[in-house]
Amino acid sequence: MADRDVTALDAVAQAALVRVGEVSAVELTEWAIERIEELNPRLNAVVAPVYDQARAAAREVRTDAPLAGVPYLLKDLITEMEGVPFSEGSRYLRGVVSHYDSELVRRLRRAGVVVLGKTNSPEFGMVPTCEPLLHGPTRNPWDPDRSTSGSSGGSAAAVASRMVPAAHGNDLGGSLRYPASACGVFGLKPTRARVPLAPEYGDAVSGWAIEHALTMSVRDSAALLDAVSGPALGDPYSVPAPSRPFLSEVGADPGRLRIGFSTRRFDDDPAHPDCVAALDDAVQLLTGLGHDVVEAELPGLGPDVGSAIGTVFNTATAWIVAYWTRRLGRPPADGELEPLTRAYWELGRQVSAADYLLAVEECQRFSRGVAAWLGGYDAWLTPTMSAPPARIGEITSTDDEPLRALEAGGATVAYAGVVANLTGHPAMSVPLWWNADGLPIGVHFLGGYGDEAGLFRLAGQLEAARPWAGRRPPICA
Repeated sequence: MADRDVTALDAVAQAALVRVGEVSAVELTEWAIERIEELNPRLNAVVAPVYDQARAAAREVRTDAPLAGVPYLLKDLITEMEGVPFSEGSRYLRGVVSHYDSELVRRLRRAGVVVLGKTNSPEFGMVPTCEPLLHGPTRNPWDPDRSTSGSSGGSAAAVASRMVPAAHGNDLGGSLRYPASACGVFGLKPTRARVPLAPEYGDAVSGWAIEHALTMSVRDSAALLDAVSGPALGDPYSVPAPSRPFLSEVGADPGRLRIGFSTRRFDDDPAHPDCVAALDDAVQLLTGLGHDVVEAELPGLGPDVGSAIGTVFNTATAWIVAYWTRRLGRPPADGELEPLTRAYWELGRQVSAADYLLAVEECQRFSRGVAAWLGGYDAWLTPTMSAPPARIGEITSTDDEPLRALEAGGATVAYAGVVANLTGHPAMSVPLWWNADGLPIGVHFLGGYGDEAGLFRLAGQLEAARPWAGRRPPICA
């Protein structure tokens, strides 16, 4: 077994090799380090390598662990690893080193995962691209002049280029699913509270922020979720446990599903033809697999909900800056926050506690309507993004135009992946279609509350019918 052979294998298959002794965790680690060193100068996906820690951890891996020796990367946002730089993409946090391990990291280690470093993220994850001024842009392996989207863009680029078979991400408004679409990998946002944010947070932003991963295969996503899901001590709430391991759902018959679909953008602007083509292709595929696929419009996402979402995002930025002001003992100095973040911060500080709670209530009212409507379907299908991956530099702000990135970024995510964050429902982006320029265009499924199992069964069926792992980008190990 050689490194070139391993890059064709997903995480589950690599762990199986360790289990039978065909390769060692140390070998997998060294090969992944070589791939990162080869590709990262071109992609800028990894911003804080921890190779010495990874080598030490690989030597201690139990070969019977479910993901023994699997090389992995952590997104540099929310999740912390003791002794490792933690910047959340911000110059304000330059020099911060984490003093504890997040519960997620502890669970990954128990499963045998070996963490090799931290991946790039936009400042505090608040924009759908990965171009922080602190670290510079992460480039898309399918076209290095293109964005990976965001905010888990560093992790998505690392997986798409085969640096690692899977990498951590998180999702406050689509940040796992958008980069999955832009980079041609699988991205699932679990149900709210499926993965804990302990020990630092009970939840984040009214439960909108969710942890999981970007993966090449559906079964890797399921295996990782099996490894890390379940409540932590003291969590404010939890979600019902699955009836059986998520990994057992991949390959199981999903049955005949009723799936609604739409190509209408929520801003009612014309849909991009590539996104329409990707959705039409998915509808044909689903119909050929025996599912009932019907056109259907999600109700209730009007101006009042849109305004409430904006209020929550602005307030979230004010909370983030207040959190770090308390932790660092000082507010951000001039020039330490990017123009868009500073604009969000200033807007968020003007929101009263009552206004914030009214916005949360508006979003919860909308969520009840979505839950009732979705009861008539097994899933709801749209394009994941509303445009192909943007060019590097398009979704950026300046001091003179601080909201430019908001406007430009919003035009790429007009199918409102944030709905899954408001409602707490699981959702996934599946890489089924590439455009004439060779860029991936994902499709998005919103599932029933607590029903990751149903999404995994559907995704496994789609993966078997239209395998994507063999498609490799130009910049790839």
